[in-house]
Amino acid sequence: MLRDVTSESVQDAESGVVPDVVALAKVVAKLRAENERLEHLASTTAVLERAKGVVMARSGCSTTAAYEELTRRARDSGRTLTEECWIALGDLPRGRAVPTARKALDGDGTRCTRGTAPDAGRGTRTGEDVLGGLGRALAGVTSLRELAERLLDHLAGPPVAADAVMIFLRTADGALELGGHAGTGATVAAQWAFVPPVGGIAALDVVRTGEAVWLEDPERDARRYHLIGEPARRWPTRAWLPVITGGTVTAALGVLRAVDAPFDPAVRELLRAVARLCAGGMRMCDAPPARPLARQADLVQAVFDALPGSAALLTPLRSPAGEVEDFRIDAAAPGSVDVAGRRAHQLVGLRVLECYPTMASATAWRGYLETLRTGRPYESEPFSYEEVVAGVRHRSVFSVRAAKLGDSLVVTWISHDTTARQRDLLSDLQRLGDLGWTDWNLATDTVTWSPQVHDILDRDRTLGPMTLEELQRHLLPEDLPSYARAVRSLLDDGTPLDHPFRITTTRGVKHLRVVAEAVPDAQGTPVEVHGVIQDLTARRRAELALRESQQAVMDQRDVLQAERLVAARLQHALLPLPGQSLILADLRVDVAYLPSHDDLSVGGDWYSAVEMPDGCVLFAVGDVAGHGIDAVATMAQLRFTAKGMVFTGSSLTGALQRLNTLLLHTPDGHGTATMVLGRYDPTERCLTWAQAGHMPPLLVRRGKPEYLTPPEGILLGATLRPSYREATCRIEPGDHLLLYTDGLVERPGEHLDDGLDRLTDTVRATYAAGGTGARDALLARLLPDEQRDDVCLLDIHLPPDSAQA
Repeated sequence: MLRDVTSESVQDAESGVVPDVVALAKVVAKLRAENERLEHLASTTAVLERAKGVVMARSGCSTTAAYEELTRRARDSGRTLTEECWIALGDLPRGRAVPTARKALDGDGTRCTRGTAPDAGRGTRTGEDVLGGLGRALAGVTSLRELAERLLDHLAGPPVAADAVMIFLRTADGALELGGHAGTGATVAAQWAFVPPVGGIAALDVVRTGEAVWLEDPERDARRYHLIGEPARRWPTRAWLPVITGGTVTAALGVLRAVDAPFDPAVRELLRAVARLCAGGMRMCDAPPARPLARQADLVQAVFDALPGSAALLTPLRSPAGEVEDFRIDAAAPGSVDVAGRRAHQLVGLRVLECYPTMASATAWRGYLETLRTGRPYESEPFSYEEVVAGVRHRSVFSVRAAKLGDSLVVTWISHDTTARQRDLLSDLQRLGDLGWTDWNLATDTVTWSPQVHDILDRDRTLGPMTLEELQRHLLPEDLPSYARAVRSLLDDGTPLDHPFRITTTRGVKHLRVVAEAVPDAQGTPVEVHGVIQDLTARRRAELALRESQQAVMDQRDVLQAERLVAARLQHALLPLPGQSLILADLRVDVAYLPSHDDLSVGGDWYSAVEMPDGCVLFAVGDVAGHGIDAVATMAQLRFTAKGMVFTGSSLTGALQRLNTLLLHTPDGHGTATMVLGRYDPTERCLTWAQAGHMPPLLVRRGKPEYLTPPEGILLGATLRPSYREATCRIEPGDHLLLYTDGLVERPGEHLDDGLDRLTDTVRATYAAGGTGARDALLARLLPDEQRDDVCLLDIHLPPDSAQA
């Protein structure tokens, strides 16, 4: 809500609130007092944080409870809080004055050296001795590297016997960064400077679960975790403990030992207290703790840069007691603007209450704090806010939304101000419509463009706008005459202008449209021109591509129609259909051929039914793969070749073998076909037949349909070494034998068995009563409205009266 909040708020006089000047004076006084308080706190924060750490380590209490305990002690004893902090650190016996900052060292005024802890040589050290000395040493720490060194100084000796210390910081994306280390060596530190959020890392488990991890068996631990250091037994025992600040695990403290013995309960409790004490020390370390926040801000800013609208990342600034005192803006979307006109990056680094002090009493502020505490998003209803801008009252209506991200808030806001809303809608309209507005004051000869016009014309904004007359220099020569006439008519007579034209730009030729009207004075003379320029380049290109595509489709359709006409004529010449039933020997044969409903395709379905010189009858039904002239040519080749081979004495299987070889040696070499081939002997009333991957014949005897069991045979053109066999079937008087192509039974998306079952059911219903109309009734019931394939059907019938012949 940065855009709509200012440093002063105004309420109606009826509310009873003090006038604006008095309220502003109170705000200034409050800020001055707060500034003095913060300056005082800054001078004592270092000592206060270390003292809180000592109290936390000794009592196991929280940060807030430690602060309250120190405050209570100071109040009860009549001392200042700073004096009580030094007493807690052990540098000020009760009744002594507060030491200077130079005493923020070890008890004797000198820093400890590596491996030599305070009180070394004074006998066996207890956990209290370690915590007391460590608390005094941490008072002067300014970096995590120094913090790790002080920890190792005081943990190297008994009872811990630490050999190395590592401090990993948790980043916003769940990874770890090595903030400080001591005793590990530069190589190990470089290897583990950054740990991605993967499995098998003890320190990651600590920051995720908040529970300490104790590694005391290298062989077993190596099966679960990636152990730091080579070889793994360099540090046989390791402890990883969570460091909690502000109620959140922000770091993992690692204590690595060369001692090959488990951590006893007293040492474990001591290290937990050290981790709590370490939390206070980390608060005063400058750069490293800020790196996770900076990393988060960088990631959020990268997302903001790609988003429209107003959004900001607010990071809470807490008091020593952990209370939120203010929010700092760490990232802002490019469209974010505050009431002072500060935009995007100018907002980054500002504090909310310093810039907008009345926010502290706003409902949105309480919503921010609630979201930060509970993690539940906050969304306000649109509400009115009255503010003073340059001494003028201005009422704004807006709504805000806040969501928690880590320990920060992502805040977005929408202004419902009518003027701003209309301006935003106009900008969106221009962007989505590829258009922009222009004004031309003819009296002053000044031209104003919207930003979108510069983009449309590919014109540098520093060059300023052009008049309609200047624009003529960029037009294509063939468009110039008509454009000049239209502009002259607009300026001379006030005739509205709506004219398409083309211009040359750095990106090539653009198709534009200008719509303009003149505003006349009292005498009717045009004094101003309002207009809109629209970029039609994408539309014109799409229209041109569409016309080209349509023309290509029409050309292709003409070619296909011509090809179909030729194929259909060729098919009719090669495959004439009889006008009535054929009488072959003692059989009556009815033929049906129905082309598909596709006007542009001619199929390769065919048949042959002819009486042979020896009195037998040859039947053949086939289907060539594909459509068009090629399919018709292959059909003719198979039909005449099959008939010729059988007429000259070839067996049925022999003919199929040769037809397979013929297809394999066609020019394209990719043709395939199916076929059923049969020879009927009227003296025996026996049909001998063979097939090549074709639909099985359907025998209808006494109204009951039954498919003949097909002999072995693969479709033609599929293999060099096919195998074909023959089968026989006796024909009885009254029988119907149906030979057909797959167009009769196949349907898109349907299993072939379903089509074969449908054929038998339909035949059972249509042939039960007999009669000459059974074939036509069968076709009428089976064929769909949108027939996609050709259908060829031979109904071979032995009349009942043939029994007396």
